[in-house]
Order: sequence, then C-alpha cells, then structure tokens
Amino acid sequence: MAIDATASNYAGKAAGFYINAALRQANSMEFLTMIENIKYKSNIQKMANTGIVRNASCDFTANGTLTLTEAVLTPKNLQINTDICKQNLLESWEAAEMRAGAGAPPPASFDDYVISYLGEIIANATEVSIWTGNDATQGEFTGFVGGGVGHLVLDGTVTDVAKTGTFTAAAGAGNIITELQALTAAIPTTVYTKDDLYIYMSPKSYRLYISAISALGYVNAYSMNGDYDAVFEGIKLAVCNGMKDDVLVAAEKSNMFFGTDLLSDATRIALMDMSQLDGSDNMRVVARYSAGTQVGVGADVVLLS
Repeated sequence: MAIDATASNYAGKAAGFYINAALRQANSMEFLTMIENIKYKSNIQKMANTGIVRNASCDFTANGTLTLTEAVLTPKNLQINTDICKQNLLESWEAAEMRAGAGAPPPASFDDYVISYLGEIIANATEVSIWTGNDATQGEFTGFVGGGVGHLVLDGTVTDVAKTGTFTAAAGAGNIITELQALTAAIPTTVYTKDDLYIYMSPKSYRLYISAISALGYVNAYSMNGDYDAVFEGIKLAVCNGMKDDVLVAAEKSNMFFGTDLLSDATRIALMDMSQLDGSDNMRVVARYSAGTQVGVGADVVLLS
C-alpha cells in the first residue's frame, strides 16, 4: 500500500520483517541476555552465600548467611523525530518503479524502503551504544566499556587486565594471541567452564586474531569454512560490530543484559506524508523506543583494556 496521508499515520506492513533485518546488524544482541517489558527499571538480583553447607548434626542450627544485592537496569527512552524530503530518497530509489506524473504518489515499496532505511539507523545506534554509549550524549545509553563511563569500567568488582599495547597480529607488545591469553588467565575458575562463556571482541580484533593464527599455520588445520566456530582455547568468540577496538571482555551471556520495553518498538516507525497537510514534499518520520545495558555479577567478568 502507498503512504496514506488521510490516515496521517502508517506504521508499515513489513515492520516484523525489518526488525530481523535491523537486528542482524546489531549482532551483539545474539550474545546478550534480553529483558523485555521494562517500563521504568528492572532489578537484577545477585545472591552470595557464606557458610551455608556444614557438617550434619541432630539439632537444627542456623548457619551461614545469604546476601542479596541488586544491579539496576534502567532503559533510556529514545526517539526519532525528523522531516525527510521525499526527493532526497527518491533520487536513490529505482527510477523504473516511479509512476508517471508530477503528482503521482510513490510506489508501494517506497514506504518499506523508508522503514528499512530508518531501521538501519536505529540498529546502528543501538549496536554502538551497547558497548561505547554514554548516557550523557544525545541518542545514546550507557554501554559496557565506553568512554570511562561504561558499566564494566565503573564496576569496582570487575577484574581489570592492562593490555600491553595496541592489538597487532605480529609478535611483540599488543600481540592479539598474547592479549587473549592474559584475558583467559584472569577468568575466575568458577566461570571458566560455563557453557555460555564468551570472549567479546571487535571485528578488527577478530581479523587480527585470524591473521595471527594464519601466520602460525592454524587456519588450514582448523578448516575455517562456513561451519567454523570461532574459539580461543576452547572459549567461544563473540565478534560484535559495536565493540571497541583494542578491548576484550570475557563474560557469560547470562551475566550481560540488554533491556527494553518491547523489542519491536525499535521498528515501529510511523510515516506521515505531509504533502496534503502543509503542501510540502516532506515525509515526517516518528519512532520511539527504549534501550539499556547492565552487568549482573561484576566479579565474574574480565575486562582487558
């Protein structure tokens, strides 16, 4: 269907498809625990115990303590409010699909194109904020490692490992394999064998890793084809598009959280054709959604930076 100006609000018949396309770019969500239906905030409960298990006796004797603490995940409300000149987008659209006549409406697929275009912008902004976002910056929410204000940077219980230099594929300071070994050596033994343990890295860091093992002759040995599972010493690698370069994180997926009200809100994009309302050739675009991140137990996470 074409853009319906009389209805003044069109949310896009293909919104369900575009959330998949958009979130394919925001690939970090594949390696995070999702929490939906957060209207304001969600408390992630963390429980620790000491002295609970004791030797058996005939009497009931209370032993040990349970300590309950909370990490608060508060998604930030975000929006897109903008006017887009239809001509600017039509110039990049296929001319063959345009109908004849100066006053003809755009083809049925044009509204889908606009939704996809804006969906990619939202996905990209979300992916970047997940790792390097700063809540004080317009359009961003606090990420895990960004700008000295990330959750992992501020959490005093996270194990910090200092890198030796900018990551490289060659031997010496910053060698990616040496840095990965330093990271894994610091992983707590209680976490090391967990099935959902990942090493989070940027595409650039992963490329350096592939180059390094290629130089050592390991690429062919592991038959790195489409079925290859990216691992380092048995630990799965999560290559995240928005991850900061020259930074590594080791954590369980179940300990790294992304929260929102409703995931599909990010692709409920309203389009309003303004031509019959104010005579302009503009299309008004509106989107409202929320997003935020949080770490559960900081002591189970290792940050190399």
